[in-house]
Amino acid sequence: MKLGRVAGTVVSPISHPFFDGQRLLLCDLVDPAGTASGYLIAIDVVDAGVGDQVLICDEGTSARQIFQIDTGPIRSVIVGVVDAIS
Repeated sequence: MKLGRVAGTVVSPISHPFFDGQRLLLCDLVDPAGTASGYLIAIDVVDAGVGDQVLICDEGTSARQIFQIDTGPIRSVIVGVVDAIS
């Protein structure tokens, strides 16, 4: 699991059919203090918005289990919106 902040949406005119109807978000990876250290693109299943701090599952097998598929071009899924860090 990784902590991120949603920076925006990703739009692609060409993609794998798996992504039809899926919302892709660009997420800056952050530490608990909020310092950015990279980014990744993740599928949104929790209706996160730009600026939200989110919890990201960044493991291919776990991500595929969320969608109940055995194979597919998926690695990262936003699985929660973070209310507070203590």
